[in-house]
Amino acid sequence: MTDRIFIGGGGENYAVPQELLLDKANRHGLIAGATGTGKTVTLQILAEGFSAAGVPVFLSDVKGDLSGLAVSGSADFKLHEPFMKRSETIGLDLQYSAFPVTFWDLLGEQGHPIRATVAEMGPLLLSRLLGLTDVQEGVMNVAFRVADEEGLPLLDLKDLQALLVWVGQNAKDLSLRYGNVAASSVGAIQRQLLVLENQGGNQLFGEPALELSDIIRCADDGRGMINILAADRLMASPALYATFLLWLLSELFEELPEVGNPDKPKLVFFFDEAHLLFDDAPKALVDKVEQVARLIRSKGVGVYFITQNPDDVPDDVLGQLGNRVQHALRSFTERDRKALQKAAETYRQNPAFDTAEAIQQVGTGEAVTSMLDPKGAPMIVERTLIRPPSSQLGPIDPSTRAVMMGQNPMHAKYSTAVDRDSAFEMLSKRADDAAKAAAEAEAAEEKAEAQEREFKMARRYEGKQTGRSTSRRAKDDGGFGGAIASVVVKELKGTTGRRIVRGILGGLFKGR
Repeated sequence: MTDRIFIGGGGENYAVPQELLLDKANRHGLIAGATGTGKTVTLQILAEGFSAAGVPVFLSDVKGDLSGLAVSGSADFKLHEPFMKRSETIGLDLQYSAFPVTFWDLLGEQGHPIRATVAEMGPLLLSRLLGLTDVQEGVMNVAFRVADEEGLPLLDLKDLQALLVWVGQNAKDLSLRYGNVAASSVGAIQRQLLVLENQGGNQLFGEPALELSDIIRCADDGRGMINILAADRLMASPALYATFLLWLLSELFEELPEVGNPDKPKLVFFFDEAHLLFDDAPKALVDKVEQVARLIRSKGVGVYFITQNPDDVPDDVLGQLGNRVQHALRSFTERDRKALQKAAETYRQNPAFDTAEAIQQVGTGEAVTSMLDPKGAPMIVERTLIRPPSSQLGPIDPSTRAVMMGQNPMHAKYSTAVDRDSAFEMLSKRADDAAKAAAEAEAAEEKAEAQEREFKMARRYEGKQTGRSTSRRAKDDGGFGGAIASVVVKELKGTTGRRIVRGILGGLFKGR
């Protein structure tokens, strides 16, 4: 096991090796380039290198190509000869090999289900996921506060939907405590939850929730586990994709202990299609990403953004990405030219060539690269021929994937969803209890009315038997019990009775 990952050759005739130092790998990185220039292969060879060094990896498979990491490349592959020629050029002894892989899928189709609870996701990320306005986000925060105060666990979408119903019913009282809670805002959130549910988002929320230890683990042979999130279908819901990965990154930041500057990362996290994270993102969210990127390296986690253009990443985040692989960029418009020049200026210039021209000239499988040196400073930019992968280039067939999933211990742990008592069940029980109490109050009122009727009939019958008028006796000597019965019936019929029933319903959700 070495202390570095070989990326490819550089310099004149690609003779200078380009290597990523493992003790600098948690300083984050960037893989950028236009479509079809080789970003996926670069991601694949980096994942192989980290795994071989005993570092777990989490990556998203946007195009469905990265499942080939699970099986070995072979001499039968049509690019075998070009791969061998390239390996000879850059001084690599290419050995084909498979790598330990765990497949995950938010939709539960091409991998083990991966879930989070609504409470873990939190109001900020949920508001981003649902595309809420500031006012609606405020109502979402109120709902989460109420859930905490009332002891209502928020695990899945039906929990949140039930809680929002209660918030809408008690909007007036909540407005006095937390500020305006408009029924229209509650309705807007509910409609967005319906859209999310139709997109498959309901499968993300629930239990058993993902345990971080299950993605930060090594295989029996000591190689790091490569966790592959199936994202080809997920990309149809880009907000769900970006929010989930940001949640996972935030959970790593919150739960992992400080490790300082380790000899190698505890986990490397690849964020493909990174522009989706920042497109139309509110400032609060961008600030959170910047904070996580700045601080999570002390937790031993390296974050690598993959995108078409470095301009897709905010400057404050881009400045923290020390290890860079820049594939070709095209320059067709004035905006493209400005982006190209900006990308070139972020490198430590090499006097041997013009960086901006080199970024345009490199072919598929080539790149300009700049890694951190042993002191943590960026090295000068080099033109680099990226090494071929040891695993299969391209996807595996579905039957092979199914067999691997069935043999993985994560199958038994996550395949079956668990629906324990939470906010939905607890609020339903309170509603049932309140309905029962209201029915009992109504029955008591009917019983009192019946008793009053019987009392009056008895007095009339007594009057007929004695031949005396009962009107005065009813007033004068009907007895204390008869007077009380009359008052109770009258009050149950009037405002006091209604207040009793309303009090029962109003107390529906008070207390735990």
